[in-house]
Amino acid sequence: MAHTLIGTVTSDKRDKTITVSIVSRETHPLYRKQYTKTRKYTAHDEKNEAHVGDRVQIAMCRPMSKTKAYTLVKVIEKSRGAVELKEDVNKAYEAEKVGADAEARARRAAEAEKAAAEADAEVEAEKAAATEVINGAEVENEIKAEKVAEVEGEDA
Repeated sequence: MAHTLIGTVTSDKRDKTITVSIVSRETHPLYRKQYTKTRKYTAHDEKNEAHVGDRVQIAMCRPMSKTKAYTLVKVIEKSRGAVELKEDVNKAYEAEKVGADAEARARRAAEAEKAAAEADAEVEAEKAAATEVINGAEVENEIKAEKVAEVEGEDA
């Protein structure tokens, strides 16, 4: 039987072609540290039956293109949900963050408008009070002037 590999489909966007990622754990020969190695293979999928996240078995065949030298043997397990790659997760996070920032800016702007309206109302109230005080003082001055005129009229 031909050389076979089992991996996870990471892309099925091209017609009759899938990209399969094979993950393996290896140990460094000198440092004995384990690390993950991911290899990607392009495989031919005649019926377009494999989708992102599916576990598949691929086998080596004659080269079908510059990069495609494997063919899909079978789908071992269908995907149970969407598999998000790190780039997609980061993009979604950034979009969410930008949306949250926009909401926060809008909220702060609304609070600033509300505070400005309250400050304007306070200024108007103070102006009205000052106007009443000034009007009251003018009335008192008129009354005093009348009394002074009466007193001066009596003296004359």
